[in-house]
Amino acid sequence: MHDTLSSLPNARPDLSRGRPYLAIPGPSVMPDRVLNAMHRAAPNIYAGALPEMVAALWPDLRAVAGTAQHVAAYIGNGHAAWEAANANLFSRGDRALVLSTGRFGLGWAESARAMGVEVEVMDFGTSAPVDMAQVEARLRQDREGRIKAVLTTHVDTSSSVRTDIPALRAVLDAVAHPALLCVDCIASLGCDEYHMDAWGVDLTVAASQKGLMTPPGMSFVWFSDKARAAGAEADLRTPYWDWRKRAAPEEFWQYWAGTAPTHHLFGLREALSMLREEGMANVWARHEVLARAVWAAFDAWAVGNARIGLNVADPAHRSRAVTAARLGAPDATRLRDWTETQAGVTLGIGLGMALPSDPAWHGFLRVAHMGHVNAHMTLGALGVMQAGLIALDIPHGPGALEAAARVIALG
Repeated sequence: MHDTLSSLPNARPDLSRGRPYLAIPGPSVMPDRVLNAMHRAAPNIYAGALPEMVAALWPDLRAVAGTAQHVAAYIGNGHAAWEAANANLFSRGDRALVLSTGRFGLGWAESARAMGVEVEVMDFGTSAPVDMAQVEARLRQDREGRIKAVLTTHVDTSSSVRTDIPALRAVLDAVAHPALLCVDCIASLGCDEYHMDAWGVDLTVAASQKGLMTPPGMSFVWFSDKARAAGAEADLRTPYWDWRKRAAPEEFWQYWAGTAPTHHLFGLREALSMLREEGMANVWARHEVLARAVWAAFDAWAVGNARIGLNVADPAHRSRAVTAARLGAPDATRLRDWTETQAGVTLGIGLGMALPSDPAWHGFLRVAHMGHVNAHMTLGALGVMQAGLIALDIPHGPGALEAAARVIALG
C-alpha cells in the first residue's frame, strides 16, 4: 500500500510549511496576546466592561503619541485618518502645503485636494529627506499666511524616508509662520521615536495595523488646542468625521458615531499594555537595533553588486520601522516570490518606486521590522533572503548574516 505520509524519492521538501512570517510594512505581525484577547464573544456595547476598558485606553493612546492633548478614534484605515484630519481642519479653499517624501505624502495631498482643499506639494522624491532650506524659503514667501497647515509624513511607508520633525518645527518657528504642523505617523508610531507635544506638532494621524500591532480597521487623530481652534469653523466637517464628540463624548456611542469596533478594542487594549510594559524608550531602542541589522545585511550584500542597495543613503533619514531597498529588476520580484513560496517569508513590494507596468518595478522591495518583532524573526528573515539570493544565483557580497548578527550582539 502506498504510504501517503512518506516523501517521494528525490522530492524537494516544502520548507514553507510552519508559521508564515509577514515581513511587510503593515499589517504587521499580530501578537498572540492580541489575537487571544480578540477571541471572545461580543460584549454589551452600552454598559459594563467595554466602556470601562475604553475609558482606560485614552491615556495609553496619548502616551504612545507623546501628548497630553486630544485624541479621536475612527473605524477605518490610515486613509480614514487623513480624511478625518482634513474634514476637521479645513474649509473649501483653504491652502495646505504638503511635504512629500514618497507615495503616502502624495496620498494625503490627493485626499485633501479631492475634498476641496487648495493643495501645494513640495515633492522631494522617493529617496531624499525634506530640504528644510527650501521649506523655509517657501514659508517666507507666504507673507499673508495663506498656508493653513503643513502636512508631512514622519515615515513614508513606501520610501522609508524619515522626516526630521523637530527640524521642521524649528523652521516654522524661525519664520514665525502660523501654519499648523500635521504629521502622518501611520508607519512610525510605536516604532520610531516620536514626541508630539515636545516636538510642537499640532496634529498626528496613525492607524492600528503597524506599530500598534492590532489588525487593520482603526485609525486615530491626536490634535492640539490650536488645531481644534483653527478648525472650529471648518466647513468640510460632517457628522461622522466630527472629532468634537469623539474626543469628548457625552455617551459611549459618540466615541465611534455608532457601534463600537468591539474586538479591535480588545486587541488594542492588549497591544497598548504590551507597549506600556516594555516602555516606549525600550520599544524605540529595539526597533533601532533591528533596523540597523537589516541595513548591515544589505550593505554586505551590496559589495560587488551595485544593483543592490538601500533606498535612503543617510541612516539619519531612514525609518526604524521599514527598510526600502533595490536589487535591480527582475531580481527583487524573483527574491520575493522565492522567499514566500519556498520559505514562508513574505517581503513587501517596492511601492511607489515605479509603475507596476514598468519593468523597473520588479527591482524594488521592502523589509518590515515593525511592531511585534524580535532578533530571531529579523535574523530569520535575513537568513531566508540570503538563501534566496543563493538559490536564484543573484550576485551578492559575503558576510551579510555575520554583519547583522554583530549588530544584534552589540546592540
